[in-house]
Amino acid sequence: MPATTTYPRARFSRRSVLTGAAGLLLAGCGVPAAYVEPGDRARRDLSRRDKRLDFANWPLYIDTDDEDDSRRPTLDAFTDRTGISVRYTEEINDNDEFFGKISPALMNHQETGRDLIVVSDWMAARFVRLGWVQEMDRARQPNVAGHLDPQLRRPAFDEGRRHSVPWQSGITGIAYNRRELGRELRSVRDLWAADLRGKVTLLLDESFALLMQGEGVDITRWTADDFHTVCDHVERLVAQRHIRRFTGNDYIKDLSTGDVLACQAYSGDVIQLQADNPDIEFVVPEEGAELWAESLMIPNLARHKRNAEALVDYYYEPEVAAALAAWVNYVCPVPAARDVLADSDDEELAALAEDPLIFPDGAMRRRLAIARDITSEERRDFTKRWNGIVGL
Repeated sequence: MPATTTYPRARFSRRSVLTGAAGLLLAGCGVPAAYVEPGDRARRDLSRRDKRLDFANWPLYIDTDDEDDSRRPTLDAFTDRTGISVRYTEEINDNDEFFGKISPALMNHQETGRDLIVVSDWMAARFVRLGWVQEMDRARQPNVAGHLDPQLRRPAFDEGRRHSVPWQSGITGIAYNRRELGRELRSVRDLWAADLRGKVTLLLDESFALLMQGEGVDITRWTADDFHTVCDHVERLVAQRHIRRFTGNDYIKDLSTGDVLACQAYSGDVIQLQADNPDIEFVVPEEGAELWAESLMIPNLARHKRNAEALVDYYYEPEVAAALAAWVNYVCPVPAARDVLADSDDEELAALAEDPLIFPDGAMRRRLAIARDITSEERRDFTKRWNGIVGL
């Protein structure tokens, strides 16, 4: 197993479906002229003679060496094994911003200078619809074929996961301070208790799926009526000042300081918070929670496609996936990595194998669902209404 570190990664912003949609309305998304036909997506692959690749990722989303944070043990091990050098850049700070950076090249049938990128699945859906990413050769990726979490295999936006492979996954649920609140929270409806007025925050960009689930909606097939029903409810809560505010990742500070007692939260963030405050709890509500992923994709005209496919498959080896999971603390898309960590002589690593926020058990998985994407026809009206509610 490659060298690992066990401390949690730092936090980064994850924008999602509604705020992202607003930025893309003017970015050519869904414009027929921007679509690239399958036969125009590839260029001669230089991988055989040019043993390198360019990999763009989010900051602090990979393992680093304890003594030298410029070294990345799993990447170094890949290079040692294959001879393929990896130029790794932490340049993706926001899905919309990155889209704006590389979309001019892609819509004009030009190289992006990147062989592998990681974007949130709602953004991955747009790349797939526009024909801006290449289909991967699964015959060259036996680890992906054999080890990818079955729950992540069939997203609506990418049938069969032909164009995308999850880098990491996670859960959007509820976090709360059990000691300060003095009781458990088990349901989305519990957030609306009178004593939580002004002490609840929701995410700017991911509230609606969780709130739909709280109303019993199947988020894999939600409707416009479901969306507007949630909006009506949230508008009432805002008018009553029950919701303190809508946040990005700054909910972490609010929860840590006690300014809020309960909030919508990401599972990986809560693992980090619990290290400092064991009174912080994360809940997958009785009604369910959203499972999401951030996925690896190969842009059109990438010159090192085979090298990129090899790197993707490498990270689906259970030992390598375990090393990454031990560092990032999000839901591991390789369930077989759990046994690797469970067999570790390191007590901290072995304990991670039992953490349901990294390896969800069967009971938790039955309450997780992947929300369907907003269609291009729905996007403008839905974004306008949601942004009006949250104040964007």
